[in-house]
Amino acid sequence: MNDVSFSLNGKAVTTQPATGARLSETLRETLDGRDVKIGCNAGDCGACTVLLDGQPICACLTPTQQVSGQAVETLAGLHVSDPVAQMLGERFQDHGAAQCGICTPGMMVAAVALLREDPTPSEQAVKDALGGVLCRCTGYRKIIDAVMGRPAVLKDDGGVVGDSIRRLDGADKVAGVERFSDDVAPVGTLEILVIRSPFARAGFRFGDLAAWAAATDGVEAVLTAADVPGRNVFGVIPQFVDQPVFAETETRFRGEAVAAVVGTPAAIKALAPDDFPVTWSELPAATDIQTAQGSAAATLHEDRTGNVMCGGFVQCGDAKAALARAEVVVEGHFNSGFVEHGYIEPEAGFAQMVGDRVEIYAGTQAPVMDRDSLEIILGLDASKIRIVPTGIGGGFGSKLDLSVQPYLALATMKTGKPVRLTYSRRESMQSSTKRHPSDIQLRIGADRSGKVCGFDFYGEFDTGAYASWGPTVANRVPVHASGPYRITDYRAESKGIHTHNPPAGAFRGFGVPQSAIAQESLFDVLAEKLGMDPLEFRILNALENHVPTVCGQVFSQGVGIGKCLESLRTAWSAERGAAERFNATSETYKRGVGVAAGWYGCGNTSLPNPSTIKSGITPEGRVVLHQGAMDIGQGANTVIAQIFATALGVPTISVQLVGPDTDVTPDAGKTSASRQTYVSGAAARLSGLALRALVLKRMNVSEGAVLSFSEGLAVALDGGKTHRLDLATLETDAEGFAFCAIETYDPPTKPLDANGQGAPYAQFGYAAHLVVVEVDMKLGTVKPLKFVASHDVGQAINPLLVEGQVQGGIAQGLGMALMEEYLPGRTENLHDYLIPTIGDMPPVETIIIEEPDAHGPYGAKGLGEHVLIPTAPAILNAIYAATGARITQVPATPAIVRAAIKRVQS
Repeated sequence: MNDVSFSLNGKAVTTQPATGARLSETLRETLDGRDVKIGCNAGDCGACTVLLDGQPICACLTPTQQVSGQAVETLAGLHVSDPVAQMLGERFQDHGAAQCGICTPGMMVAAVALLREDPTPSEQAVKDALGGVLCRCTGYRKIIDAVMGRPAVLKDDGGVVGDSIRRLDGADKVAGVERFSDDVAPVGTLEILVIRSPFARAGFRFGDLAAWAAATDGVEAVLTAADVPGRNVFGVIPQFVDQPVFAETETRFRGEAVAAVVGTPAAIKALAPDDFPVTWSELPAATDIQTAQGSAAATLHEDRTGNVMCGGFVQCGDAKAALARAEVVVEGHFNSGFVEHGYIEPEAGFAQMVGDRVEIYAGTQAPVMDRDSLEIILGLDASKIRIVPTGIGGGFGSKLDLSVQPYLALATMKTGKPVRLTYSRRESMQSSTKRHPSDIQLRIGADRSGKVCGFDFYGEFDTGAYASWGPTVANRVPVHASGPYRITDYRAESKGIHTHNPPAGAFRGFGVPQSAIAQESLFDVLAEKLGMDPLEFRILNALENHVPTVCGQVFSQGVGIGKCLESLRTAWSAERGAAERFNATSETYKRGVGVAAGWYGCGNTSLPNPSTIKSGITPEGRVVLHQGAMDIGQGANTVIAQIFATALGVPTISVQLVGPDTDVTPDAGKTSASRQTYVSGAAARLSGLALRALVLKRMNVSEGAVLSFSEGLAVALDGGKTHRLDLATLETDAEGFAFCAIETYDPPTKPLDANGQGAPYAQFGYAAHLVVVEVDMKLGTVKPLKFVASHDVGQAINPLLVEGQVQGGIAQGLGMALMEEYLPGRTENLHDYLIPTIGDMPPVETIIIEEPDAHGPYGAKGLGEHVLIPTAPAILNAIYAATGARITQVPATPAIVRAAIKRVQS
């Protein structure tokens, strides 16, 4: 190896890379440049973008030898010394342009190169410059605003509820110092290679593993099912814990693990999976739900009949009779395929033994669930396991499931040494959970006045080889399949079907986006047959306060879907008029306007769903919030702190956050099902109120007193008088708090009976979207031009973050609708699997509706899932408005759209 010398962030460096070593690897593993992120190692995601002599390049595609004698700049260096980068960092924070933060280094570096050449770029110039960097969280619009220097609308009256303040964790993201899951391990740490099945279904046989390991330089251990000291199984639903850490005799999906090799970095890099002594025997596989339910299909799990995992059912009234008497009846058959989560950060982690305890650092949406699962796998008491979550570069549901954690734990326990594991992009896409493919049949009727009269839904969902969150999908879909409407005669049934596909799990919406495509599409068909305006048809049927849902649940307040829909009336009229005028003079391109609505129940379905929040005040006067809710980019760190600070009565900026850590922080529950703002927020409010009450009582002041804490004092302004308390004089607890409050909140729900009647969720959030699309009639391409998104969030804790969630959810819904198609074995990278780029995302107008919820903190409702739900059906309805072609499957790729247009034209 020869020396390579170059300038790194203004300093001369010399390194000895192996021939062909990637610059990204050299920067991260040799030169402490872990602000440079690796998302694909193929130049597809742009996360590793750095400047080479001022020009943006992908460091993963650049050999280190190639930069000899040149200047390399990364975000960490730019943030310290470059005025343009510093200005851009402030703008990113002002606009909330960094959500999870994993793409932020690449985005900002590319933007610095642009702004150095053109300080006032056009929007198109920004899109061109940043087009090679993918983001899965933001929807890109906040990034465009930040780079262009558009004014940010911030409001900070102490960071109380309702203020648009910066993210409390934003500074580290824009500086490139936030530590993600692959940033923790020291250089030289032992690494792990997981050996995975190349077939959807296969038998396998190992050779002499001990002899192979002894003969292979640098290999320290080989792990198989025989090395699992506890039970070789994991899962998330207690009745459906069915996935092995390592397959034992037969693999059930392509990418399933059978073994893992632990070795030095050099040994793992030199090892090809084909070198491992395993012999495969491909077996017949059922890779669709029809084949899996056939008599010839292999049974994936002996305790499940006909490969049916489970089902869900909701019934009220008599759907069959109502459809028989309906004036108009419409029906449809709708399909959707696998959708990949596509987070820019692949699964990764680091583990070590600390005495007789296992410590695991990893990106996760559910640290306590991780610990509980590992307790079973490792055969250890939970007190012997510590989960320390890192920054998480996108999750969207998939990082609720275990991925790297068991392999890390088993490897460090067997070797006694620290270990690390980072999935390749291919490995991540092979083995991670997906959105459930769906096959849905639906009939809906209406009377002559336009009121829905009968609704019969049946859906089958491909849950893949293992259950994961499939039971949640099966139970949630029948509750939601009605949409947010009044339907008195209703029947909805769903089934989860096992196949030899990757496990389908949690993904933003838990099956509701699939059912919404069917319901909202047929609502447009119904409206057309009735001669009614599609928007007015929805308003006529919208659910209201005091009106039962299809589960018989009645809300006395907070049902905001009517206001969401009504808020679209102005844009609906204006945009449809504009589209009509455009179409009158355009032949090749046609524009259409579509509308759709959605609702989503926050939290678990009819199950306990508690969050616990701890807060305290130290003798030094520090206000500490133990915030255990994982922030995966949605803003939990900021929103929950705002709720707590408002309840305590102090500025949010004065609150010191202690993040999730199973040794330190109480369980705030998993980050899923849009529950954190609502459930953990409610617990934070209770904790803040309880802490305030303790202080007020000790100081003997009124409830209206204004509190502050600093320099060892608690100060209360009460009735024109100032009261002071020397905190150092107080007794402290075991954690060193002078005052401490631990509070838990669990939403009030009721179990569903055999007909799905009960109270599955304590609150729902509501949404209505309008979209304008332009369709190329000859090519079938669809380009969304504008969204208007109306969301009832109960109370916008932080309107800036609400806008960010709306834009990000729309981007994912757009991808599901038009381009995202995961095909096992074929689209296992970010080149063949397409997610929206900055050029695909149109402007979004966000309308915030606030119909306070009875249970949410200060009336707040969840939001994360809701945004994606109406996006795809609104796009499909807009395509129909533009072309007359009704699309019943997603993604609506150009080939599918063009074929549908040809059918209409023939």
